[in-house]
Amino acid sequence: MACEGRLMKLYQVVVKDIMRRKKRVLYASLGVVIGITTIIAVLTIALAGQTNIYGQLEKYGANLVVMPAISDIDIGLGDLSLGTLAVGENYISEDKLPQVRQIADGKIREALNIEDEADIATIAPKLYMNTKVNGTSVIVVGIDPQEERQLKTWWRVSKGRYLEAPDEALVGAIAAELLKFNVGDKITLNGAELTITGILEETGSNEDYQVFIPMETAQKAFDKEGLVSSVDIRALCNACPTSDIASAINENMPGVRAVAVKQIAETEMGMLEKISKFLFALAAITLAVGCFGVVNTMMTSVHERIKDIGIMRAVGASRNQIMKIFLYEAVIVGIAGGFLGYLAGTLLAYLIGPLIFGGLAVTYVPQYFLPSLALATFIAIIASVYPAFRASRIKVADSFRSL
Repeated sequence: MACEGRLMKLYQVVVKDIMRRKKRVLYASLGVVIGITTIIAVLTIALAGQTNIYGQLEKYGANLVVMPAISDIDIGLGDLSLGTLAVGENYISEDKLPQVRQIADGKIREALNIEDEADIATIAPKLYMNTKVNGTSVIVVGIDPQEERQLKTWWRVSKGRYLEAPDEALVGAIAAELLKFNVGDKITLNGAELTITGILEETGSNEDYQVFIPMETAQKAFDKEGLVSSVDIRALCNACPTSDIASAINENMPGVRAVAVKQIAETEMGMLEKISKFLFALAAITLAVGCFGVVNTMMTSVHERIKDIGIMRAVGASRNQIMKIFLYEAVIVGIAGGFLGYLAGTLLAYLIGPLIFGGLAVTYVPQYFLPSLALATFIAIIASVYPAFRASRIKVADSFRSL
């Protein structure tokens, strides 16, 4: 009970002293607050960025995209640039689709030790064409209805039904709204008459502005028989070797270029990681400066309180108790700095996150609250060890000399 009473008295001394020196305590915690603010803002924005990238990757559906191998050549006359010239075919022959499947399924079987000869990957070719409907420019996409539905599991038909016949069309939500389309309406696409059988729910992507029709219908209507614009590949397994599939397609199939969507995401993640490391370095510097600020404030406090410390020593306070007073004060400074830093960091993330990543949705992360308190308290305690030690070495005679 006596020990508990002494502990309560120490806390009372600390609280009274902090209330008497509010401004100095605020200055001591300011450096810690700025450092914690930076760290929490960086972590919150980085987490939101990662979630956004992975969400887009999952929403896209495809693991790989196969496109025509088109390259740009710079044309010039001496030092004068005349622009660029695109070299290569703008389309992929449908004859190459069986080879794409053979490579994709073969790599998956090899990686996962599968002996089943049935189709594994989803191969979804597309033919993009620009045309006009009722005087409005529209992107028409020729698709394989079955493969496309397996690829885009998030598609929902809000009105009508999905494609079933060659003379049917499926319209994106915004395209239907802008062009006043309804289920059952007849539309003419480059001379081919089709019936709208379904309208998709809004997805928040370019699909909302497009019209989807069966591949063969699109090829005939636009005189592109046997040609596709691109091929989306979905390897439905987490361990599928998408990079190996892309490399094999690029090595064995001239005229096309395969890109693993994972590589694109990893590039974005790498850039996000570099930005985060740079900001963390700034946060570390800020914390270091804040740490010196706490040391300076505590040392000033020691000099200002030599008389009080001498009196406490005179009435029987031990060196250990004197050190505890300063360390308890450091704990309060750390907790206050961590709390304010967490709030300010979260607010900062809300403000600058959308500016950095273009409309990024940032949400607060409660898991960071306790670590912010712990880190701020740790920094404050470390910064207060030496001042507390100096305070504990003050003798009663020193207090009289300070009078």
